[in-house]
Amino acid sequence: MLTHPTIDQLRALRLDGMVEAFVELQSQDAARDLAPAEWLALLLDREAAYRGTQRFKSRLRNAKLRHGQASIEDVDYRAARRLDKALFQQLAAGRWIAEHRNLLITGPCGVGKSWLSCALAQKACRDGYTVHYARVPRLFADLELAHGDGRFARLFRTLTKADLLILDDWGPDRLSANQRRDLMEIVEDRYGAGSTLITSQLPVEAWHEVIGEPTFADAILDRIVHNAYRFALEGPSMRKPEAAEADAPANGADNATAISTKPTKGTRK
Repeated sequence: MLTHPTIDQLRALRLDGMVEAFVELQSQDAARDLAPAEWLALLLDREAAYRGTQRFKSRLRNAKLRHGQASIEDVDYRAARRLDKALFQQLAAGRWIAEHRNLLITGPCGVGKSWLSCALAQKACRDGYTVHYARVPRLFADLELAHGDGRFARLFRTLTKADLLILDDWGPDRLSANQRRDLMEIVEDRYGAGSTLITSQLPVEAWHEVIGEPTFADAILDRIVHNAYRFALEGPSMRKPEAAEADAPANGADNATAISTKPTKGTRK
């Protein structure tokens, strides 16, 4: 069999998954007993899996999540923050995104609001949804600049066309008139067409005051709140163990018995 020309042709056609499978099958004695149709089926399966993985990586890269390694499998349900496990696992299935519903996560600093939102976003990317993450203070600064340099239409399209838009760290600063108008346009275009996930240290009841102008506040919150799931988290900051580790004694005996509590990649949260 002309192995190298075949591989070259597969690469020329950008069938990289098939290339990997072809090389593996060529090195396996058992593959010699496979019928041509079985060879082809294995090559096609690998190519489909490869393309699916590449599309997921692209969606995750474009989402620009704050916690790119967060995943629903690493969620710590034992933490004392009143996270509804049944509801979270229901949301992890992604049906709320298909139904264009929203999710509001509130609670004090450090309870994992951003991390949980990124975990749901990563699962959404796995499920084939497009995601865009933005911290609210930085987003409004970008929108203001975009109005002046001609980028607003493109940025607005990015915000409104994503299947899931994450607005992280909402409040507590009161919105300006321009910010209210931009937010109104975003939620109006997304209403019934996409899902929005908002995290905030403020309870939902305080958002009306943050928006400021009553007419805008009523219109914006009506499009966000009425069809939204909610998590009202409580409890101490989950970042405190890091500070405890930093203050640990430095002598050899204590270091030998100390338990590290600093989160690492893949740590449950």
